[in-house]
This record gives sequence, C-alpha cells and structure tokens, in this order.
Amino acid sequence: MKMPTDAIRAEIQQSGAISFARFMELALYCPETGYYETKKDTVGQAGDFITSVSTGCLFGELLAFQFAEWLQEFKVSNLKFQIVEAGAHDGKLARDILGWLQTHRAELLAEIEYVILEPSERRQAWQQETLKSFPSVRWFTSFDNLKLNTQNSKLQGVLFGNELLDAFPVRRFGWDAKEKSWFEWGVTLTCDKFTWTRMSNSLAPSDGERVLPSSIRHLPSSLLEVLPDGYVIEDSPAAENWWREAAGILARGKLLAIDYGFGFDEQFSPNRTGGTLRAYHRHHVSDDLLAQPGEQDLTAHVDFSAIQQAGEAAGLQTDQFCTQPQFLTSVLQKAVTDKSFAALDAKQVRQFQTLTHPDHLGRAFRVLVQTR
Repeated sequence: MKMPTDAIRAEIQQSGAISFARFMELALYCPETGYYETKKDTVGQAGDFITSVSTGCLFGELLAFQFAEWLQEFKVSNLKFQIVEAGAHDGKLARDILGWLQTHRAELLAEIEYVILEPSERRQAWQQETLKSFPSVRWFTSFDNLKLNTQNSKLQGVLFGNELLDAFPVRRFGWDAKEKSWFEWGVTLTCDKFTWTRMSNSLAPSDGERVLPSSIRHLPSSLLEVLPDGYVIEDSPAAENWWREAAGILARGKLLAIDYGFGFDEQFSPNRTGGTLRAYHRHHVSDDLLAQPGEQDLTAHVDFSAIQQAGEAAGLQTDQFCTQPQFLTSVLQKAVTDKSFAALDAKQVRQFQTLTHPDHLGRAFRVLVQTR
C-alpha cells in the first residue's frame, strides 16, 4: 500500500532536500494517500481533533442567521446570489446552515444557490452523502470552474471558509542570531528517516526581497537584536494567494474566514519561539511534525494581517477582525431578538460555551470579514 511517505522519500531522493511547505503538501494532499484524502472521520471525539462544527448544530445555525442578514442587505431583484463554502470537509457545516435556512428562511433559500468548492473527488463524495437531502447543492473543483457558471464570472453573496486557511502548506523560517539572517527549514532523509535541514538560501533581511515573507522582511533592527536564536515563524503564500483569488471573484458580498491565528501585533511572542506548527493525532498535540506523514494533521496559525492586506489590496473593505467569541456573541444578540431564532436551550448553551470559552474554542479563533 502506497503512503505519502513513499512520495516524499522519492522526491527527496531525486531532487534533494525539499521545503517544509512541500512536505506538508504531500503529507496532507497527496492523491489517494494524503491525510485529507483518506481520513474522513478526523473530527470529533472519535477523530484527531474537535472543531466548532463538531460541538453541535448551533455554530452552523448562527452562521446561517448571519448569512441571511447579509444576503437580505445585498439582495437585488433578478440577481442570483450564492453562498459558497470552501473546505467543507464532510459537509456537516453545510447541512447545519442549509437546515436552518430551510426551516426559517425558506423563501430566501429558494432564491440562492449553495455551492461547495472542493477539489477532491473523494471529499465531494463524502459531502454529497451528508447532503443528499439537499439536492440543489452544487460542487466545483476550483475558482476557474466556478467562474464559468456564475453571472459575468463573478459571485454575488457570501464566500466563506471555516478552518480552511490553517490547512494550507506553510514555509518555515528560522532566525540565526549569530549571522543576523533568516534561513528556511527544509526536510531531508537521514538513515531513511525524515529530518530537518537548513535550505541553502540563508539570507539577511536586506537581501531577501524575493524569498522572505513580508512579515519578516522589514522587521526593525531593535527587534532582531533581541530575537532569540532559532526563533521560528511560518508563512503561507498559498493561503494569501487563495484569499486574493477569492477576493477577485467576489463582485458583491462578503468574504469570511474563521480560523485560529493572530494579527500583526501578536506575531512575535516569547511564548512562541518554536512557531505555531503542530501535529494532531487522536487528540494528542505533538511538535514532531515529520512523524507519520499522512497519519496526523499538520496545521499552523493563520497570519490574519497578511490575509487582511491581501483582501484590501484586491479592493475589499475590512468590516471585522475579532475573536470568535466576539463574533458569535454579536450574532447571537441579534438572533435572539428575531422570532425565528428561539432562546437557547440547555444543550445549545453548552455548545455556545464551548465555542466561546477561552479554555475551549474561544481562545485562539479569529474571524475576518471583508466586503465588496
């Protein structure tokens, strides 16, 4: 049986050390063998980690209420609006959103399209099974496919991803305090075992325009003087490019990301000298990122400052950048005054506490909302 290990080993043997971003890409997305291609039941108590969706239906129902409010604001007669979800995993969040809209906003649901952006045929099959009671849902593999099926190749409505951006491959940079330069961490083979190695493009901050991310390219010398040797920071050009492309296809509406991450002022911390990359397997968190490729999830905090700047450069206006508790509390306050959203029962209260409490999902999750 083939494993991502085989593909990674073969690439290193053929070309030499590879970037961690490439290692992560193969470990998670290698066709037929990658973690996200083969692991359907990764979420929840029986999986490797919990998510906002796995806490229950309330998260999706609150999003549905907010989406309905936004779409009513933007709605123009004779225009077809869409809700586009990217990174739908097994389709449960879509089911929760559609279920609430079907019960409480049936007229609106009849006027919009729910679209899932999913490049993997296998994951599409999982989602279609979950959403078989909603036959009007449509699937596309990329923005290019989607453009061909929308008016004027543009979207009108809401485009969102929940815990999507953290799954994009990241480059991993380290600081050499003695040399006063950054270097990129790569992966090589040592005695047939995956090990860390410095890539050959070690660069000083002043000459790294082409390869250093903007987050570290122009750091003040006062910070670099005190930055500890080996300090690690990640960068995800793939996530920024995806957001930029999403912004480009949005003609009118909202672009929303919910994920764990930080803004610019939180980027450097004495408590995070080793970076934010983590591996998850059976609810155990590990720093051994190179172990068991294809068997454990790999994820890093999202640099929301870079994502926000990418959207604004593409012409979007930032409405909100806040914590998940702030966002969901604001939505709930509006929702409980609406007759279609009843007061929370005991089960929903427990779900809301899990979603917002700092000891649970409320600590690290951020929400970015941008508008065109």
